Amino acid sequence: MQVQVRALALIAGLAATPGMAAEVTDFTLDNGLQVVVIEDHRAPVAVQMIWYRVGAADEPAGHSGIAHFFEHLMFKATDDMAAGAFSDTVELQGGEDNAFTSWDYTAYFQRVAADRLDLMMKLEADRMRDLLLTDEVVATERSVILEERNQRVDSDPGSLFTEQLRAAQYLNHPYGIPIIGWRHEIEALDRADAEAFYRTFYAPNNAVLIVAGDVTPDAVRAMAETHYGPLAPTVDLPTRSRPVEPPQLAERRLEMRDARVSEPFLMRSYLAPNRRSGDQREAAALVYLAELLGGSGTTSLMARALQFDDPKAVYSYAYFDGSALDSGLFHLGLLPLPNVTPSEAEAAMDKVVADFLATGPDPAAFERIKTQLRAAEIYALDDVDGLARRYGEALTTGLTVADVQEWPKVLQEVTPDDVMAAARKVLDRRNAVTGWLLPEETAQ
Repeated sequence: MQVQVRALALIAGLAATPGMAAEVTDFTLDNGLQVVVIEDHRAPVAVQMIWYRVGAADEPAGHSGIAHFFEHLMFKATDDMAAGAFSDTVELQGGEDNAFTSWDYTAYFQRVAADRLDLMMKLEADRMRDLLLTDEVVATERSVILEERNQRVDSDPGSLFTEQLRAAQYLNHPYGIPIIGWRHEIEALDRADAEAFYRTFYAPNNAVLIVAGDVTPDAVRAMAETHYGPLAPTVDLPTRSRPVEPPQLAERRLEMRDARVSEPFLMRSYLAPNRRSGDQREAAALVYLAELLGGSGTTSLMARALQFDDPKAVYSYAYFDGSALDSGLFHLGLLPLPNVTPSEAEAAMDKVVADFLATGPDPAAFERIKTQLRAAEIYALDDVDGLARRYGEALTTGLTVADVQEWPKVLQEVTPDDVMAAARKVLDRRNAVTGWLLPEETAQ
């Protein structure tokens, strides 16, 4: 089946400058590979991104870390290419490449001169189905992953604390499992695990190809048909059926002490809605809520109250992450001043939240944020890499091309009443995990 939908990714209701709109084309190859082409002819550069609809939350039970593990293995040998040759080839073409893993996706990208795009497709298509693994390669890369965990997580109390906080937030859903994996499960991963994961999930009918830059849809289609078109899909690809998180009925609190910590730090997360296809308004309201409470280090409510009016914190923050397939999270946090106890700092933060729930947003602040968001969406049209990521992330987390294009308009339609409804729903301590990372001896 080949279905093509062409649409201008214009910011509806926004006066974007002529030439700033990116034309977006969406079609699907016969083997199930979804392709999105974002045209931007201002420079002879192209970005290829391949996004797989598999991440840490899709891993088989007891095999945590295998999605990230496989991100590393994808740079090893194929039947046509030696280990390491992929990145070497990209570099020889004057390009750059990398990869990243989340709970909901694994993505690979190259940025090259536009006339090198055909070669990039050939290389990426080769490793989608023809990777060669040996016991030695798997064992070596497993050691690399374990050392990465040593450096990025086990040696950093902040990372360990964040890992514990997230595990407490999700009692049943795999979003509570770290992307890099639990150490004891990484140690047990073997070649059979890796090959089974690869054969199942690294397939055209489980992937989205994003090509952005100085390209045309017809040329991209021809190249995609040549290189990706012959690849066999996974028959009976598993549905993304994940354990459902039970209702959270009470706040969860953590306290972690570590000799390597010099100052206390507070982190709190609330379960929150995600961006839902065709219904993004609630998520958009939470974007405003985060900006109003703690999006700015100088003008937000938390910054003014906790850092200037009655100083209790060195800095504070709020942010909303709604870019997930199954649920979002709303975050608050602060670093207390040296002479302020953790309990005093937390009480001050709670007062800011309570006052906001009682009075609502300041109209001037609300309009300022609306203008800032409008400007940010216009500026985003100037970043072809960022646009490619927007579409890739959206299409691997349950959204559509239309949802991406509607998002700026949805943001502009948010009202203060929408923000307050979202705030009352989300800022419920029964949906929260509150944690303190503390030095070994700190009075509460």
